[in-house]
Amino acid sequence: MRSIRPPFTVRRERGASRRTSPVLAAVALASTLALTATACNGDGGNDNAGGEPTATATAAGTGDGKIKIPDDIRQKLKEHGIDIDKWKHGAWKNWDKDDWLREANDFINPIIKGLWDPDRMRHANDPDKKVDDNDISGDQGVTDPTPAPVQAQAVRPPYHTNAAASGKVFFDSPEGTMVCSATVVEDPAHPGKSNLIWTAGHCVHAGKKGGWYRNIAFVPSYNNAGKSAAQLQGATKSEVAPYGVWWADGAMTSQQWIDQGGETGGQGAPYDFAVIHVTPEQGSGGKSLEETVGGALPVNFNAPAVPKVRKMTASGYPAAPPYDGQLLYQCQDKPGRLSLKKSDPTMYRIGCTMTGGSSGGGWVETGPDGKPALVSNTSIGPVTSGWLAGPRLGDVAKGVYQTVSKKFAGR
Repeated sequence: MRSIRPPFTVRRERGASRRTSPVLAAVALASTLALTATACNGDGGNDNAGGEPTATATAAGTGDGKIKIPDDIRQKLKEHGIDIDKWKHGAWKNWDKDDWLREANDFINPIIKGLWDPDRMRHANDPDKKVDDNDISGDQGVTDPTPAPVQAQAVRPPYHTNAAASGKVFFDSPEGTMVCSATVVEDPAHPGKSNLIWTAGHCVHAGKKGGWYRNIAFVPSYNNAGKSAAQLQGATKSEVAPYGVWWADGAMTSQQWIDQGGETGGQGAPYDFAVIHVTPEQGSGGKSLEETVGGALPVNFNAPAVPKVRKMTASGYPAAPPYDGQLLYQCQDKPGRLSLKKSDPTMYRIGCTMTGGSSGGGWVETGPDGKPALVSNTSIGPVTSGWLAGPRLGDVAKGVYQTVSKKFAGR
């Protein structure tokens, strides 16, 4: 989550739109290979963490235990001067700006088996960046009074029973290992068998001054038993990742985030969302992510205007003090409106004390039919915590979602 100072002092919490032309709804999607990772204290990687890949991305899997790199991916790597063998053995730690893959179709994410071990996951830093009737036209450019803080409540374990769709995203950045939150969402191309997750754009791409992050992986129901940090000392992988580690083999965010997104302030926040397609690090018995965790949330791209929303529930794994990133929390509040720029879509805002690390966590509303749906994700909040804001999901977000779904429809 990012933080910005007055008049909108907001932090980006990393560790709904008005109608937009299809041309503006450009999306960032790319094929990838899957890697496996572990979490260290922002050390930029563990020299002993790189293992030999034993599986490929969905598009390239052969089941023979050998990595098979598709020709198009190999060519893309070659064009960027990347040797895949060197990459697997630590070359991914080179964040030279000339080698930082940035463009929409540049995303690559080879699986490095064993990289995200329990200790590396436990010590991943939050990427908190601090700085000193569905007609929503009436909301445009409107900011409501700052909401009163709502104390985040710990979700009762096991998380798989009480918040099955929630989990943590781990990735590597120039600053080291980082963490966000995410939600398993439905895939229209694969009903009941989704491999899609929803998170924030700043959890996959650095925005206007950077590129795609690396070694992106998702752990559903992280620390399912809700153990304390002390209890997790020496924990096994099955304890922290009981439903496996799932590597990103496709990622997409809005072109607006790529063009405008910044480390500080609210730049790009109204378009700060991303959809990731994942594949298991280890075999899943042929089961999809949705089948593995037991459910997925639908996404509502026509969420009602603020005055018609009774309450929303935001979930996440806050990692900045006073939290430590090991436990799942939720806040529930009636949303207000936050406008960073009159020309941009107005965001939802709720009172919540969650901090950095909750970025990307899903915001859920229960509709008139009594069924919950994802309507936003955590993007920004104030340096001192107290509230969170998330984008309104409209045409641009829908374009991102549909493009990822269609990309993997035949797989």
